Amino acid sequence: MVMILEGLLVAILAVVLVTWLYVKGRQEKVVPKIESRTPFKIERRDEKSVTLSTTIEFRNEGTQSAMIVDAICKPQLPFEQYDGMDVRGKAEREGVPREDDYFEALVLEHQQSVKLVAKVTLTARKNLSLEEAVAHMVDFPVEFIYREVGRTPMHWSIARVILTAEELAQLVGVKLVKD
Repeated sequence: MVMILEGLLVAILAVVLVTWLYVKGRQEKVVPKIESRTPFKIERRDEKSVTLSTTIEFRNEGTQSAMIVDAICKPQLPFEQYDGMDVRGKAEREGVPREDDYFEALVLEHQQSVKLVAKVTLTARKNLSLEEAVAHMVDFPVEFIYREVGRTPMHWSIARVILTAEELAQLVGVKLVKD
């Protein structure tokens, strides 16, 4: 009787282990290709502000379909670090601009990619011109925060890009001032 119970227990554990390995190996895996992102470029510019964008490829390297449910572009420039510029971000799918800041969910089949755009709008503050504000700028991270789901539970992930003061100054056409 004990041998039958032991055999039954081993069979149940084997089924659970095989099922777990099967499910674990069949998941989505969305990977942002930060190293191959496009350089920031100017989308719009006026006397007080400039909007820059960079395009990042997101690839599903898993074996199952994935869904990017939401995406947010969040520049990380607090006033304590530099208060001469107000910075806002926006996430979009390449070629599908939206005026309402809404990110429409999308499905990524396994081994497929989508290009998402991180837009950053910098607006001079404290009665500074854009050029004056950029001349005193600092480096800051731009986080591309996205929520994905597939066979695994829905979760947030972050892809981080650094916008350097040097890159921004070069785009705007000013020299950085050493503070």
